[in-house]
Amino acid sequence: MKPILRLLGMLASVLLILVSPPAAADLKEIQARGELRHIGIRYANFVTGAGDGFDVELAQGFARHIGVKYTLVYSDFYNVIRDLLGKDVVRKGSEVSLAGDFPIKGDLIATGFTMLPWREQVLLYSKPTFPSQVLLVARAESSQRPIAGSSNLAHDIAETQALISGKSVLVMEKTCLDPANYGLKGKGIDLRAYTKSANLNEMVPALLNGDAEFTLLDVPDAILDLQKWAGRIKVIGPISEVQDLAAAFPKSSPQLRDEFNVYLAKIRADGSYDKLVRKYYPGIQRCFPVFFEKSR
Repeated sequence: MKPILRLLGMLASVLLILVSPPAAADLKEIQARGELRHIGIRYANFVTGAGDGFDVELAQGFARHIGVKYTLVYSDFYNVIRDLLGKDVVRKGSEVSLAGDFPIKGDLIATGFTMLPWREQVLLYSKPTFPSQVLLVARAESSQRPIAGSSNLAHDIAETQALISGKSVLVMEKTCLDPANYGLKGKGIDLRAYTKSANLNEMVPALLNGDAEFTLLDVPDAILDLQKWAGRIKVIGPISEVQDLAAAFPKSSPQLRDEFNVYLAKIRADGSYDKLVRKYYPGIQRCFPVFFEKSR
């Protein structure tokens, strides 16, 4: 009986190895494997969920650049770093640590992923791939008027934030819409965390449903939502400075990150980057002229 049990144990170990996803790897290991696993979240036009999107095409081009096949692995904003690192992120104020052991499901994150200081403690970022900014949005019938706006962004942010004291604002923690990122906690604001899902595309429907008086949105998402919900929502003003979005890599994959930067510089130089921008976010260049001028 014991030899049979040992044999079954050996077979189980072999099967576990065969079905377990590959661990994190740097450039040479990925090229030897022959596959790049792109972790994406169904969000705006970065990853549409239909097999395309700005970041999908960006990652597909990178896979071709390094000579491997491409695989898209879906995640969400709550689990995306876990899926990349095999660790949970634990935040205590400005301190960030990693905990637990989980399957590593991909090699890079590219999904409209904001470069935030706490994320930079545990991830390697590429050069910026896209610009963004967090805005305050209300229903069209709201009595709150948009701020006049000025040449001083810091003044506009302070004015916008002052408007929501004592008001209810829909937010989503662990994302770019986390109020902790913008000093909104402890300011007398009724912050209502959206917890029905980790899908940022649901923020406007929840706002229209009356879940709060305002919501936060970033610019790429807001552009699409202003078209989709035309006449039903309005932008009040900015909540954040201009932000950079980028691809993210494990700290153990510096060569992969560096080669991505080489690829990004190449497509910016040959014009294919600008074509992707126009395809998925027509008109956004007017919102961030400085960023897109640098891309040329």
